[in-house]
Amino acid sequence: MAGEPDTVPVTLEQLGWGPFFAAQVDADEVVATPPVRVVTVHRSGFRVLGEGIEAKVPPRADVTVGDWLLLDRDTPAASRTLERSSLLKRRAPGHDRQVQLIAANIDTVFIVTSCNEDFNIARLERYVALTFESGAEPVIVLTKTDLATDVAGFVEAARGVSDRVAVVALDARAEEPGKALAEWCRPGRTVAFLGSSGVGKSTLTNALAGTEDIATQAVREADARGRHTTTRRQLYMVPGGSIVLDTPGMRELQLADAASGIADVFEDIEALTGDCRFRDCAHDTEPGCAVQQAVAEGRLDRERLARWRKLQEEDAHNSLSLNQRRSKDRAFGKVVRQATKEKPRNR
Repeated sequence: MAGEPDTVPVTLEQLGWGPFFAAQVDADEVVATPPVRVVTVHRSGFRVLGEGIEAKVPPRADVTVGDWLLLDRDTPAASRTLERSSLLKRRAPGHDRQVQLIAANIDTVFIVTSCNEDFNIARLERYVALTFESGAEPVIVLTKTDLATDVAGFVEAARGVSDRVAVVALDARAEEPGKALAEWCRPGRTVAFLGSSGVGKSTLTNALAGTEDIATQAVREADARGRHTTTRRQLYMVPGGSIVLDTPGMRELQLADAASGIADVFEDIEALTGDCRFRDCAHDTEPGCAVQQAVAEGRLDRERLARWRKLQEEDAHNSLSLNQRRSKDRAFGKVVRQATKEKPRNR
């Protein structure tokens, strides 16, 4: 039967289950609706794993890879989503003004870029803001160090993104990743690699898995054994006990509802704004502006200030657009419900 659970040799703890999720359910719920984790996202639905369970759940816009569900065996689409410890999301590409869920319940996000022309401070700040907003821990990973002549320069630039973000430089093809990233890849921890295409995300996943083909690991598709192309978001269990999310490269990363994440990245600027003479200071030409004074004295880079402004404006615009879309959807839903309520009953 399609969607019928099969036996899978995996425990909840191996899938990342912990006290945060256990506190949301009681013993009776666990028996009636066992916890399962979304490990693969397809257009046709989700593949979920639990303790002795493998099943498929119909697609839902409010569920993403990494989510924990309480599996309703009779009606899988009605499975309850548990509260998330973190949620990565962005404004979806295009003009439909929707939020796209990227992944849930990620402990650490490795933001991957290479020591070459791909390196871009503005993009790193954007990814770090996204991660801070999600509730996960960001770590910047610099790859292709074997091809760079000034690795120290790239490391210094990356550290300038935020004092709160660790920076790791490594050769993704060697044994180095397993050692360099071990601090964050402990048993039961879920990590994700985010970044542009071609920077080495899949190579890093392979390195952690100890194989050139991560599709042969414990969490894999029954109909795709022995091959791997990053065309979907998927969790992999790797030796050492961590769970790794491999994702396609994102050509566009528009922030929305990420004001606190942006503030975390630019906390140096945010701290300065508190010293401005006027509470509503635009940090432009106003007298007594502490931000402009810092720029004039060389304590704040003018380009960093410009990037802060750009992200703030983008987030404000996209957040407003999303709120307008939500309002329209709610209004439309109200009209539909009212029309349904007033529709004459068939006799």
